[in-house]
Amino acid sequence: MRRKNRTTLLSVFVSVVLFATVSLYVNRDAVSGPTIRPPTILRNLSNTVQHLNLAIREELHIRSLQVSTIRDLQPPDSILLPDWEVLVVTPEIPLSSGPGNRYYCLFQNNATSTANFAGFLPFSNLTTFKCVLPNRVRRLRPFVRPILAKSPGNWPGNESEMPGMLRWDFLAYESLSTENDVILFVKGVNNRQGVNPSPAKFRCVFGDSVTNGVKTDVFSSAQEVFRCLHPNKTALLRLFPGGEERIRVSLEIGEEQRVVPSVAYYTPDKISVAKREAKALLCACTMGYNVAKFLKEWVVYHSKIGVEKFIVYDNGSDDNLERVVEELLEEYINVETLSWPWPKTQEAGFSHCAIHARDSCEWMMYIDVDEFVFSPSWLNSSHPSSHMLRSFLPIMTPHPSSSSSSSIGQISIRCFEFGPSNQGSHPMEGVTQGYTCRRRVEQRHKSLVLLDAIDTSLLNVIHHFELKEGYRVERLSKEEGVVNHYKYQAWSEFKAKFRRRVSAYVADWRQEVNPNSKDRTPGLGYVPIEPKGWAMKFCEVNDSRLKVATQKWFGLDLPSGYKMAWQR
Repeated sequence: MRRKNRTTLLSVFVSVVLFATVSLYVNRDAVSGPTIRPPTILRNLSNTVQHLNLAIREELHIRSLQVSTIRDLQPPDSILLPDWEVLVVTPEIPLSSGPGNRYYCLFQNNATSTANFAGFLPFSNLTTFKCVLPNRVRRLRPFVRPILAKSPGNWPGNESEMPGMLRWDFLAYESLSTENDVILFVKGVNNRQGVNPSPAKFRCVFGDSVTNGVKTDVFSSAQEVFRCLHPNKTALLRLFPGGEERIRVSLEIGEEQRVVPSVAYYTPDKISVAKREAKALLCACTMGYNVAKFLKEWVVYHSKIGVEKFIVYDNGSDDNLERVVEELLEEYINVETLSWPWPKTQEAGFSHCAIHARDSCEWMMYIDVDEFVFSPSWLNSSHPSSHMLRSFLPIMTPHPSSSSSSSIGQISIRCFEFGPSNQGSHPMEGVTQGYTCRRRVEQRHKSLVLLDAIDTSLLNVIHHFELKEGYRVERLSKEEGVVNHYKYQAWSEFKAKFRRRVSAYVADWRQEVNPNSKDRTPGLGYVPIEPKGWAMKFCEVNDSRLKVATQKWFGLDLPSGYKMAWQR
């Protein structure tokens, strides 16, 4: 009753203000003093009415959630992720700031947790929220999808009638389209590093109905990437005569017609978005979680030595990444972010990036935000130049033909791994200044890839892609170029990495597997406890070359003191 009265009062208030303003406009000649400008008043009134109408709708929305029965509610797709996180995927809803505009996940036993906005999916524009599965829900079976509510409340019905949560280990989670095919990303079907089944075993299914959905053949299957043909438009129109905005797409396995649960949608209208940009010679693609404090240094540095565009796949960050990106955009650096909330999918994200960026980028550099490309020959340069990275690329990259020798399609660069260098915390002047001690032997390689040379399968392992026939890999010597990988940082920073790693090919350090793997930190166990002598571990060679170069190129004497360009 109290909410009903409040809504009625809001409506009455709008009517009174509108009447008063119109009367004032009609009788404006009788008003003394400065001339009144009715258009401005009416515009302000219009804004006021819109805000009040929004408030009324939110009031009605809250009330409807509290009085609805289970049959009135359609809980959004919800996915149970590792570490008891729940990802809620829902059609786009208006978001407003302020403590009074929070959302909550309401679970089956009336337990509630805060739903934090987690971004819009890049092509379907669906809204995502993350909430933690409460402790007293974890013992229940099955896990039922939560309701996304504007306020905590009571569970409105019988949990047996509510659909269960989707599981992350078996899910079609993302899709994008090219002119010729549809690319579907699916978890839990293929063996990431083994022999994958023949594509003939699969079909793409467009539509929620398994029996009536439109199906097309899959012609490529590798890792989590499946490529299939576009559905027939006439068949789609027959199935969806209303021209639905979103058509779900999934993967059918084998003759048993088992279909993978899906939160992916068919988006053919997004094909030509990237073509609006002029094509850059060299771009950089990375994926990271809570990397805001490192991003500005990484972007500023590489933008000055030849990278024209940066594409950042945000793997579920909850830091101030958005604000840092805005600062970089204000400096006229081209940075694009895509929400990519899917855990342990770095290789799939890189495959996605190879297709997403193919019309705006010619070459793509795949490195992490704690990795910096450097050539010892640059030490003699008084300032950075866009030609520095471009000097790594071949002069000409013609498409190979049967009569020509193979062309360079990928540049492989050796990595040096740097240690904590006696740092107790993140160096405010940046990682290139703070970490100067490394291991002697290089570890792994990173790459620059010609996007047109990438194999149809999009297969990639640790920043390296399978190439089409006729293309080859060129490996740089350590004198030509290296990657400084600031991998083992101050313990407070390294500990934060202990919980979350984005690569699908690297086991979490908390798992007691692969004890002799190169990805395991020597001397580190399976719990985030600082090893003895951590501050000076991995210090076999003092290497200050990049520190010297960046001081010369980016050091600034400001009234507030000496700073690096990325500290502003």
